[in-house]
Amino acid sequence: MKIIFVATILLAALPATAALKTETVEYRQGEAVLEGYLAYDDAVTGKRPAVLVVHEWTGINPYVKGRVEQLARLGYVAFAADIYGKGVRPQTMEEAGKQATLFKNDRPLMRARGRAGLDVLLKNPLADPARIAAIGYCFGGTTVLELARDGAPLAGVVSFHGGLATPLPAAKGALKAKVLALAGGDDPYVPAAERTAFEEEMRSCGADWSLTVYGGAVHSFTNPASGNDPSKGAAYNASADRRSWEAMKAFFAEIFAR
Repeated sequence: MKIIFVATILLAALPATAALKTETVEYRQGEAVLEGYLAYDDAVTGKRPAVLVVHEWTGINPYVKGRVEQLARLGYVAFAADIYGKGVRPQTMEEAGKQATLFKNDRPLMRARGRAGLDVLLKNPLADPARIAAIGYCFGGTTVLELARDGAPLAGVVSFHGGLATPLPAAKGALKAKVLALAGGDDPYVPAAERTAFEEEMRSCGADWSLTVYGGAVHSFTNPASGNDPSKGAAYNASADRRSWEAMKAFFAEIFAR
């Protein structure tokens, strides 16, 4: 798997009436100090649906911040959770792999770090606690699925090209959040057998779930910095990026409907 960095991300133009606000938020999980990123449009009044965003294996970087800001422009209050810890921002493939593996091998810790970020969002005065979702990219997609399996108080989760396997499958009736998994049909890191096992898990636990597979897409298909060579296993796919974002928006319209 290649490491992914982003210099720019194409975002919709900010409406003239919008006033996008962002801030860095320090918080804790146990003794660990974490540092997330919050965004909202203060032209929107009152409580609103909220979205937790979990980063790729590179940690919080311009890419995930850009996604948080996109969500804020859609009218949500959005918060990027810091799974790795304050100041832990991998700069090489080796560093990113080490950090990601630490949490993939310790799913309770992954869930605890995700819950800590969710707690920050739930306490935000702008967030409607009855309308909270979580999305994640690659490593983050795996993390939000773990939150759902753990019974976190979420209306729904969306995994963008995240790993679907888990050593702690959801018990029957435990998974309350609706689940939308968005996968690349040719992703070598999430092969067909893993998708099939995920489907079986979702059925056996009685989840409300959907899995969409984008033909021709490989890993990290939403990130322009992943390049344009699918033979490397990770590459940007503009169609899959656009379609998956629209799928997420339709999913939110359903789960956040009053």
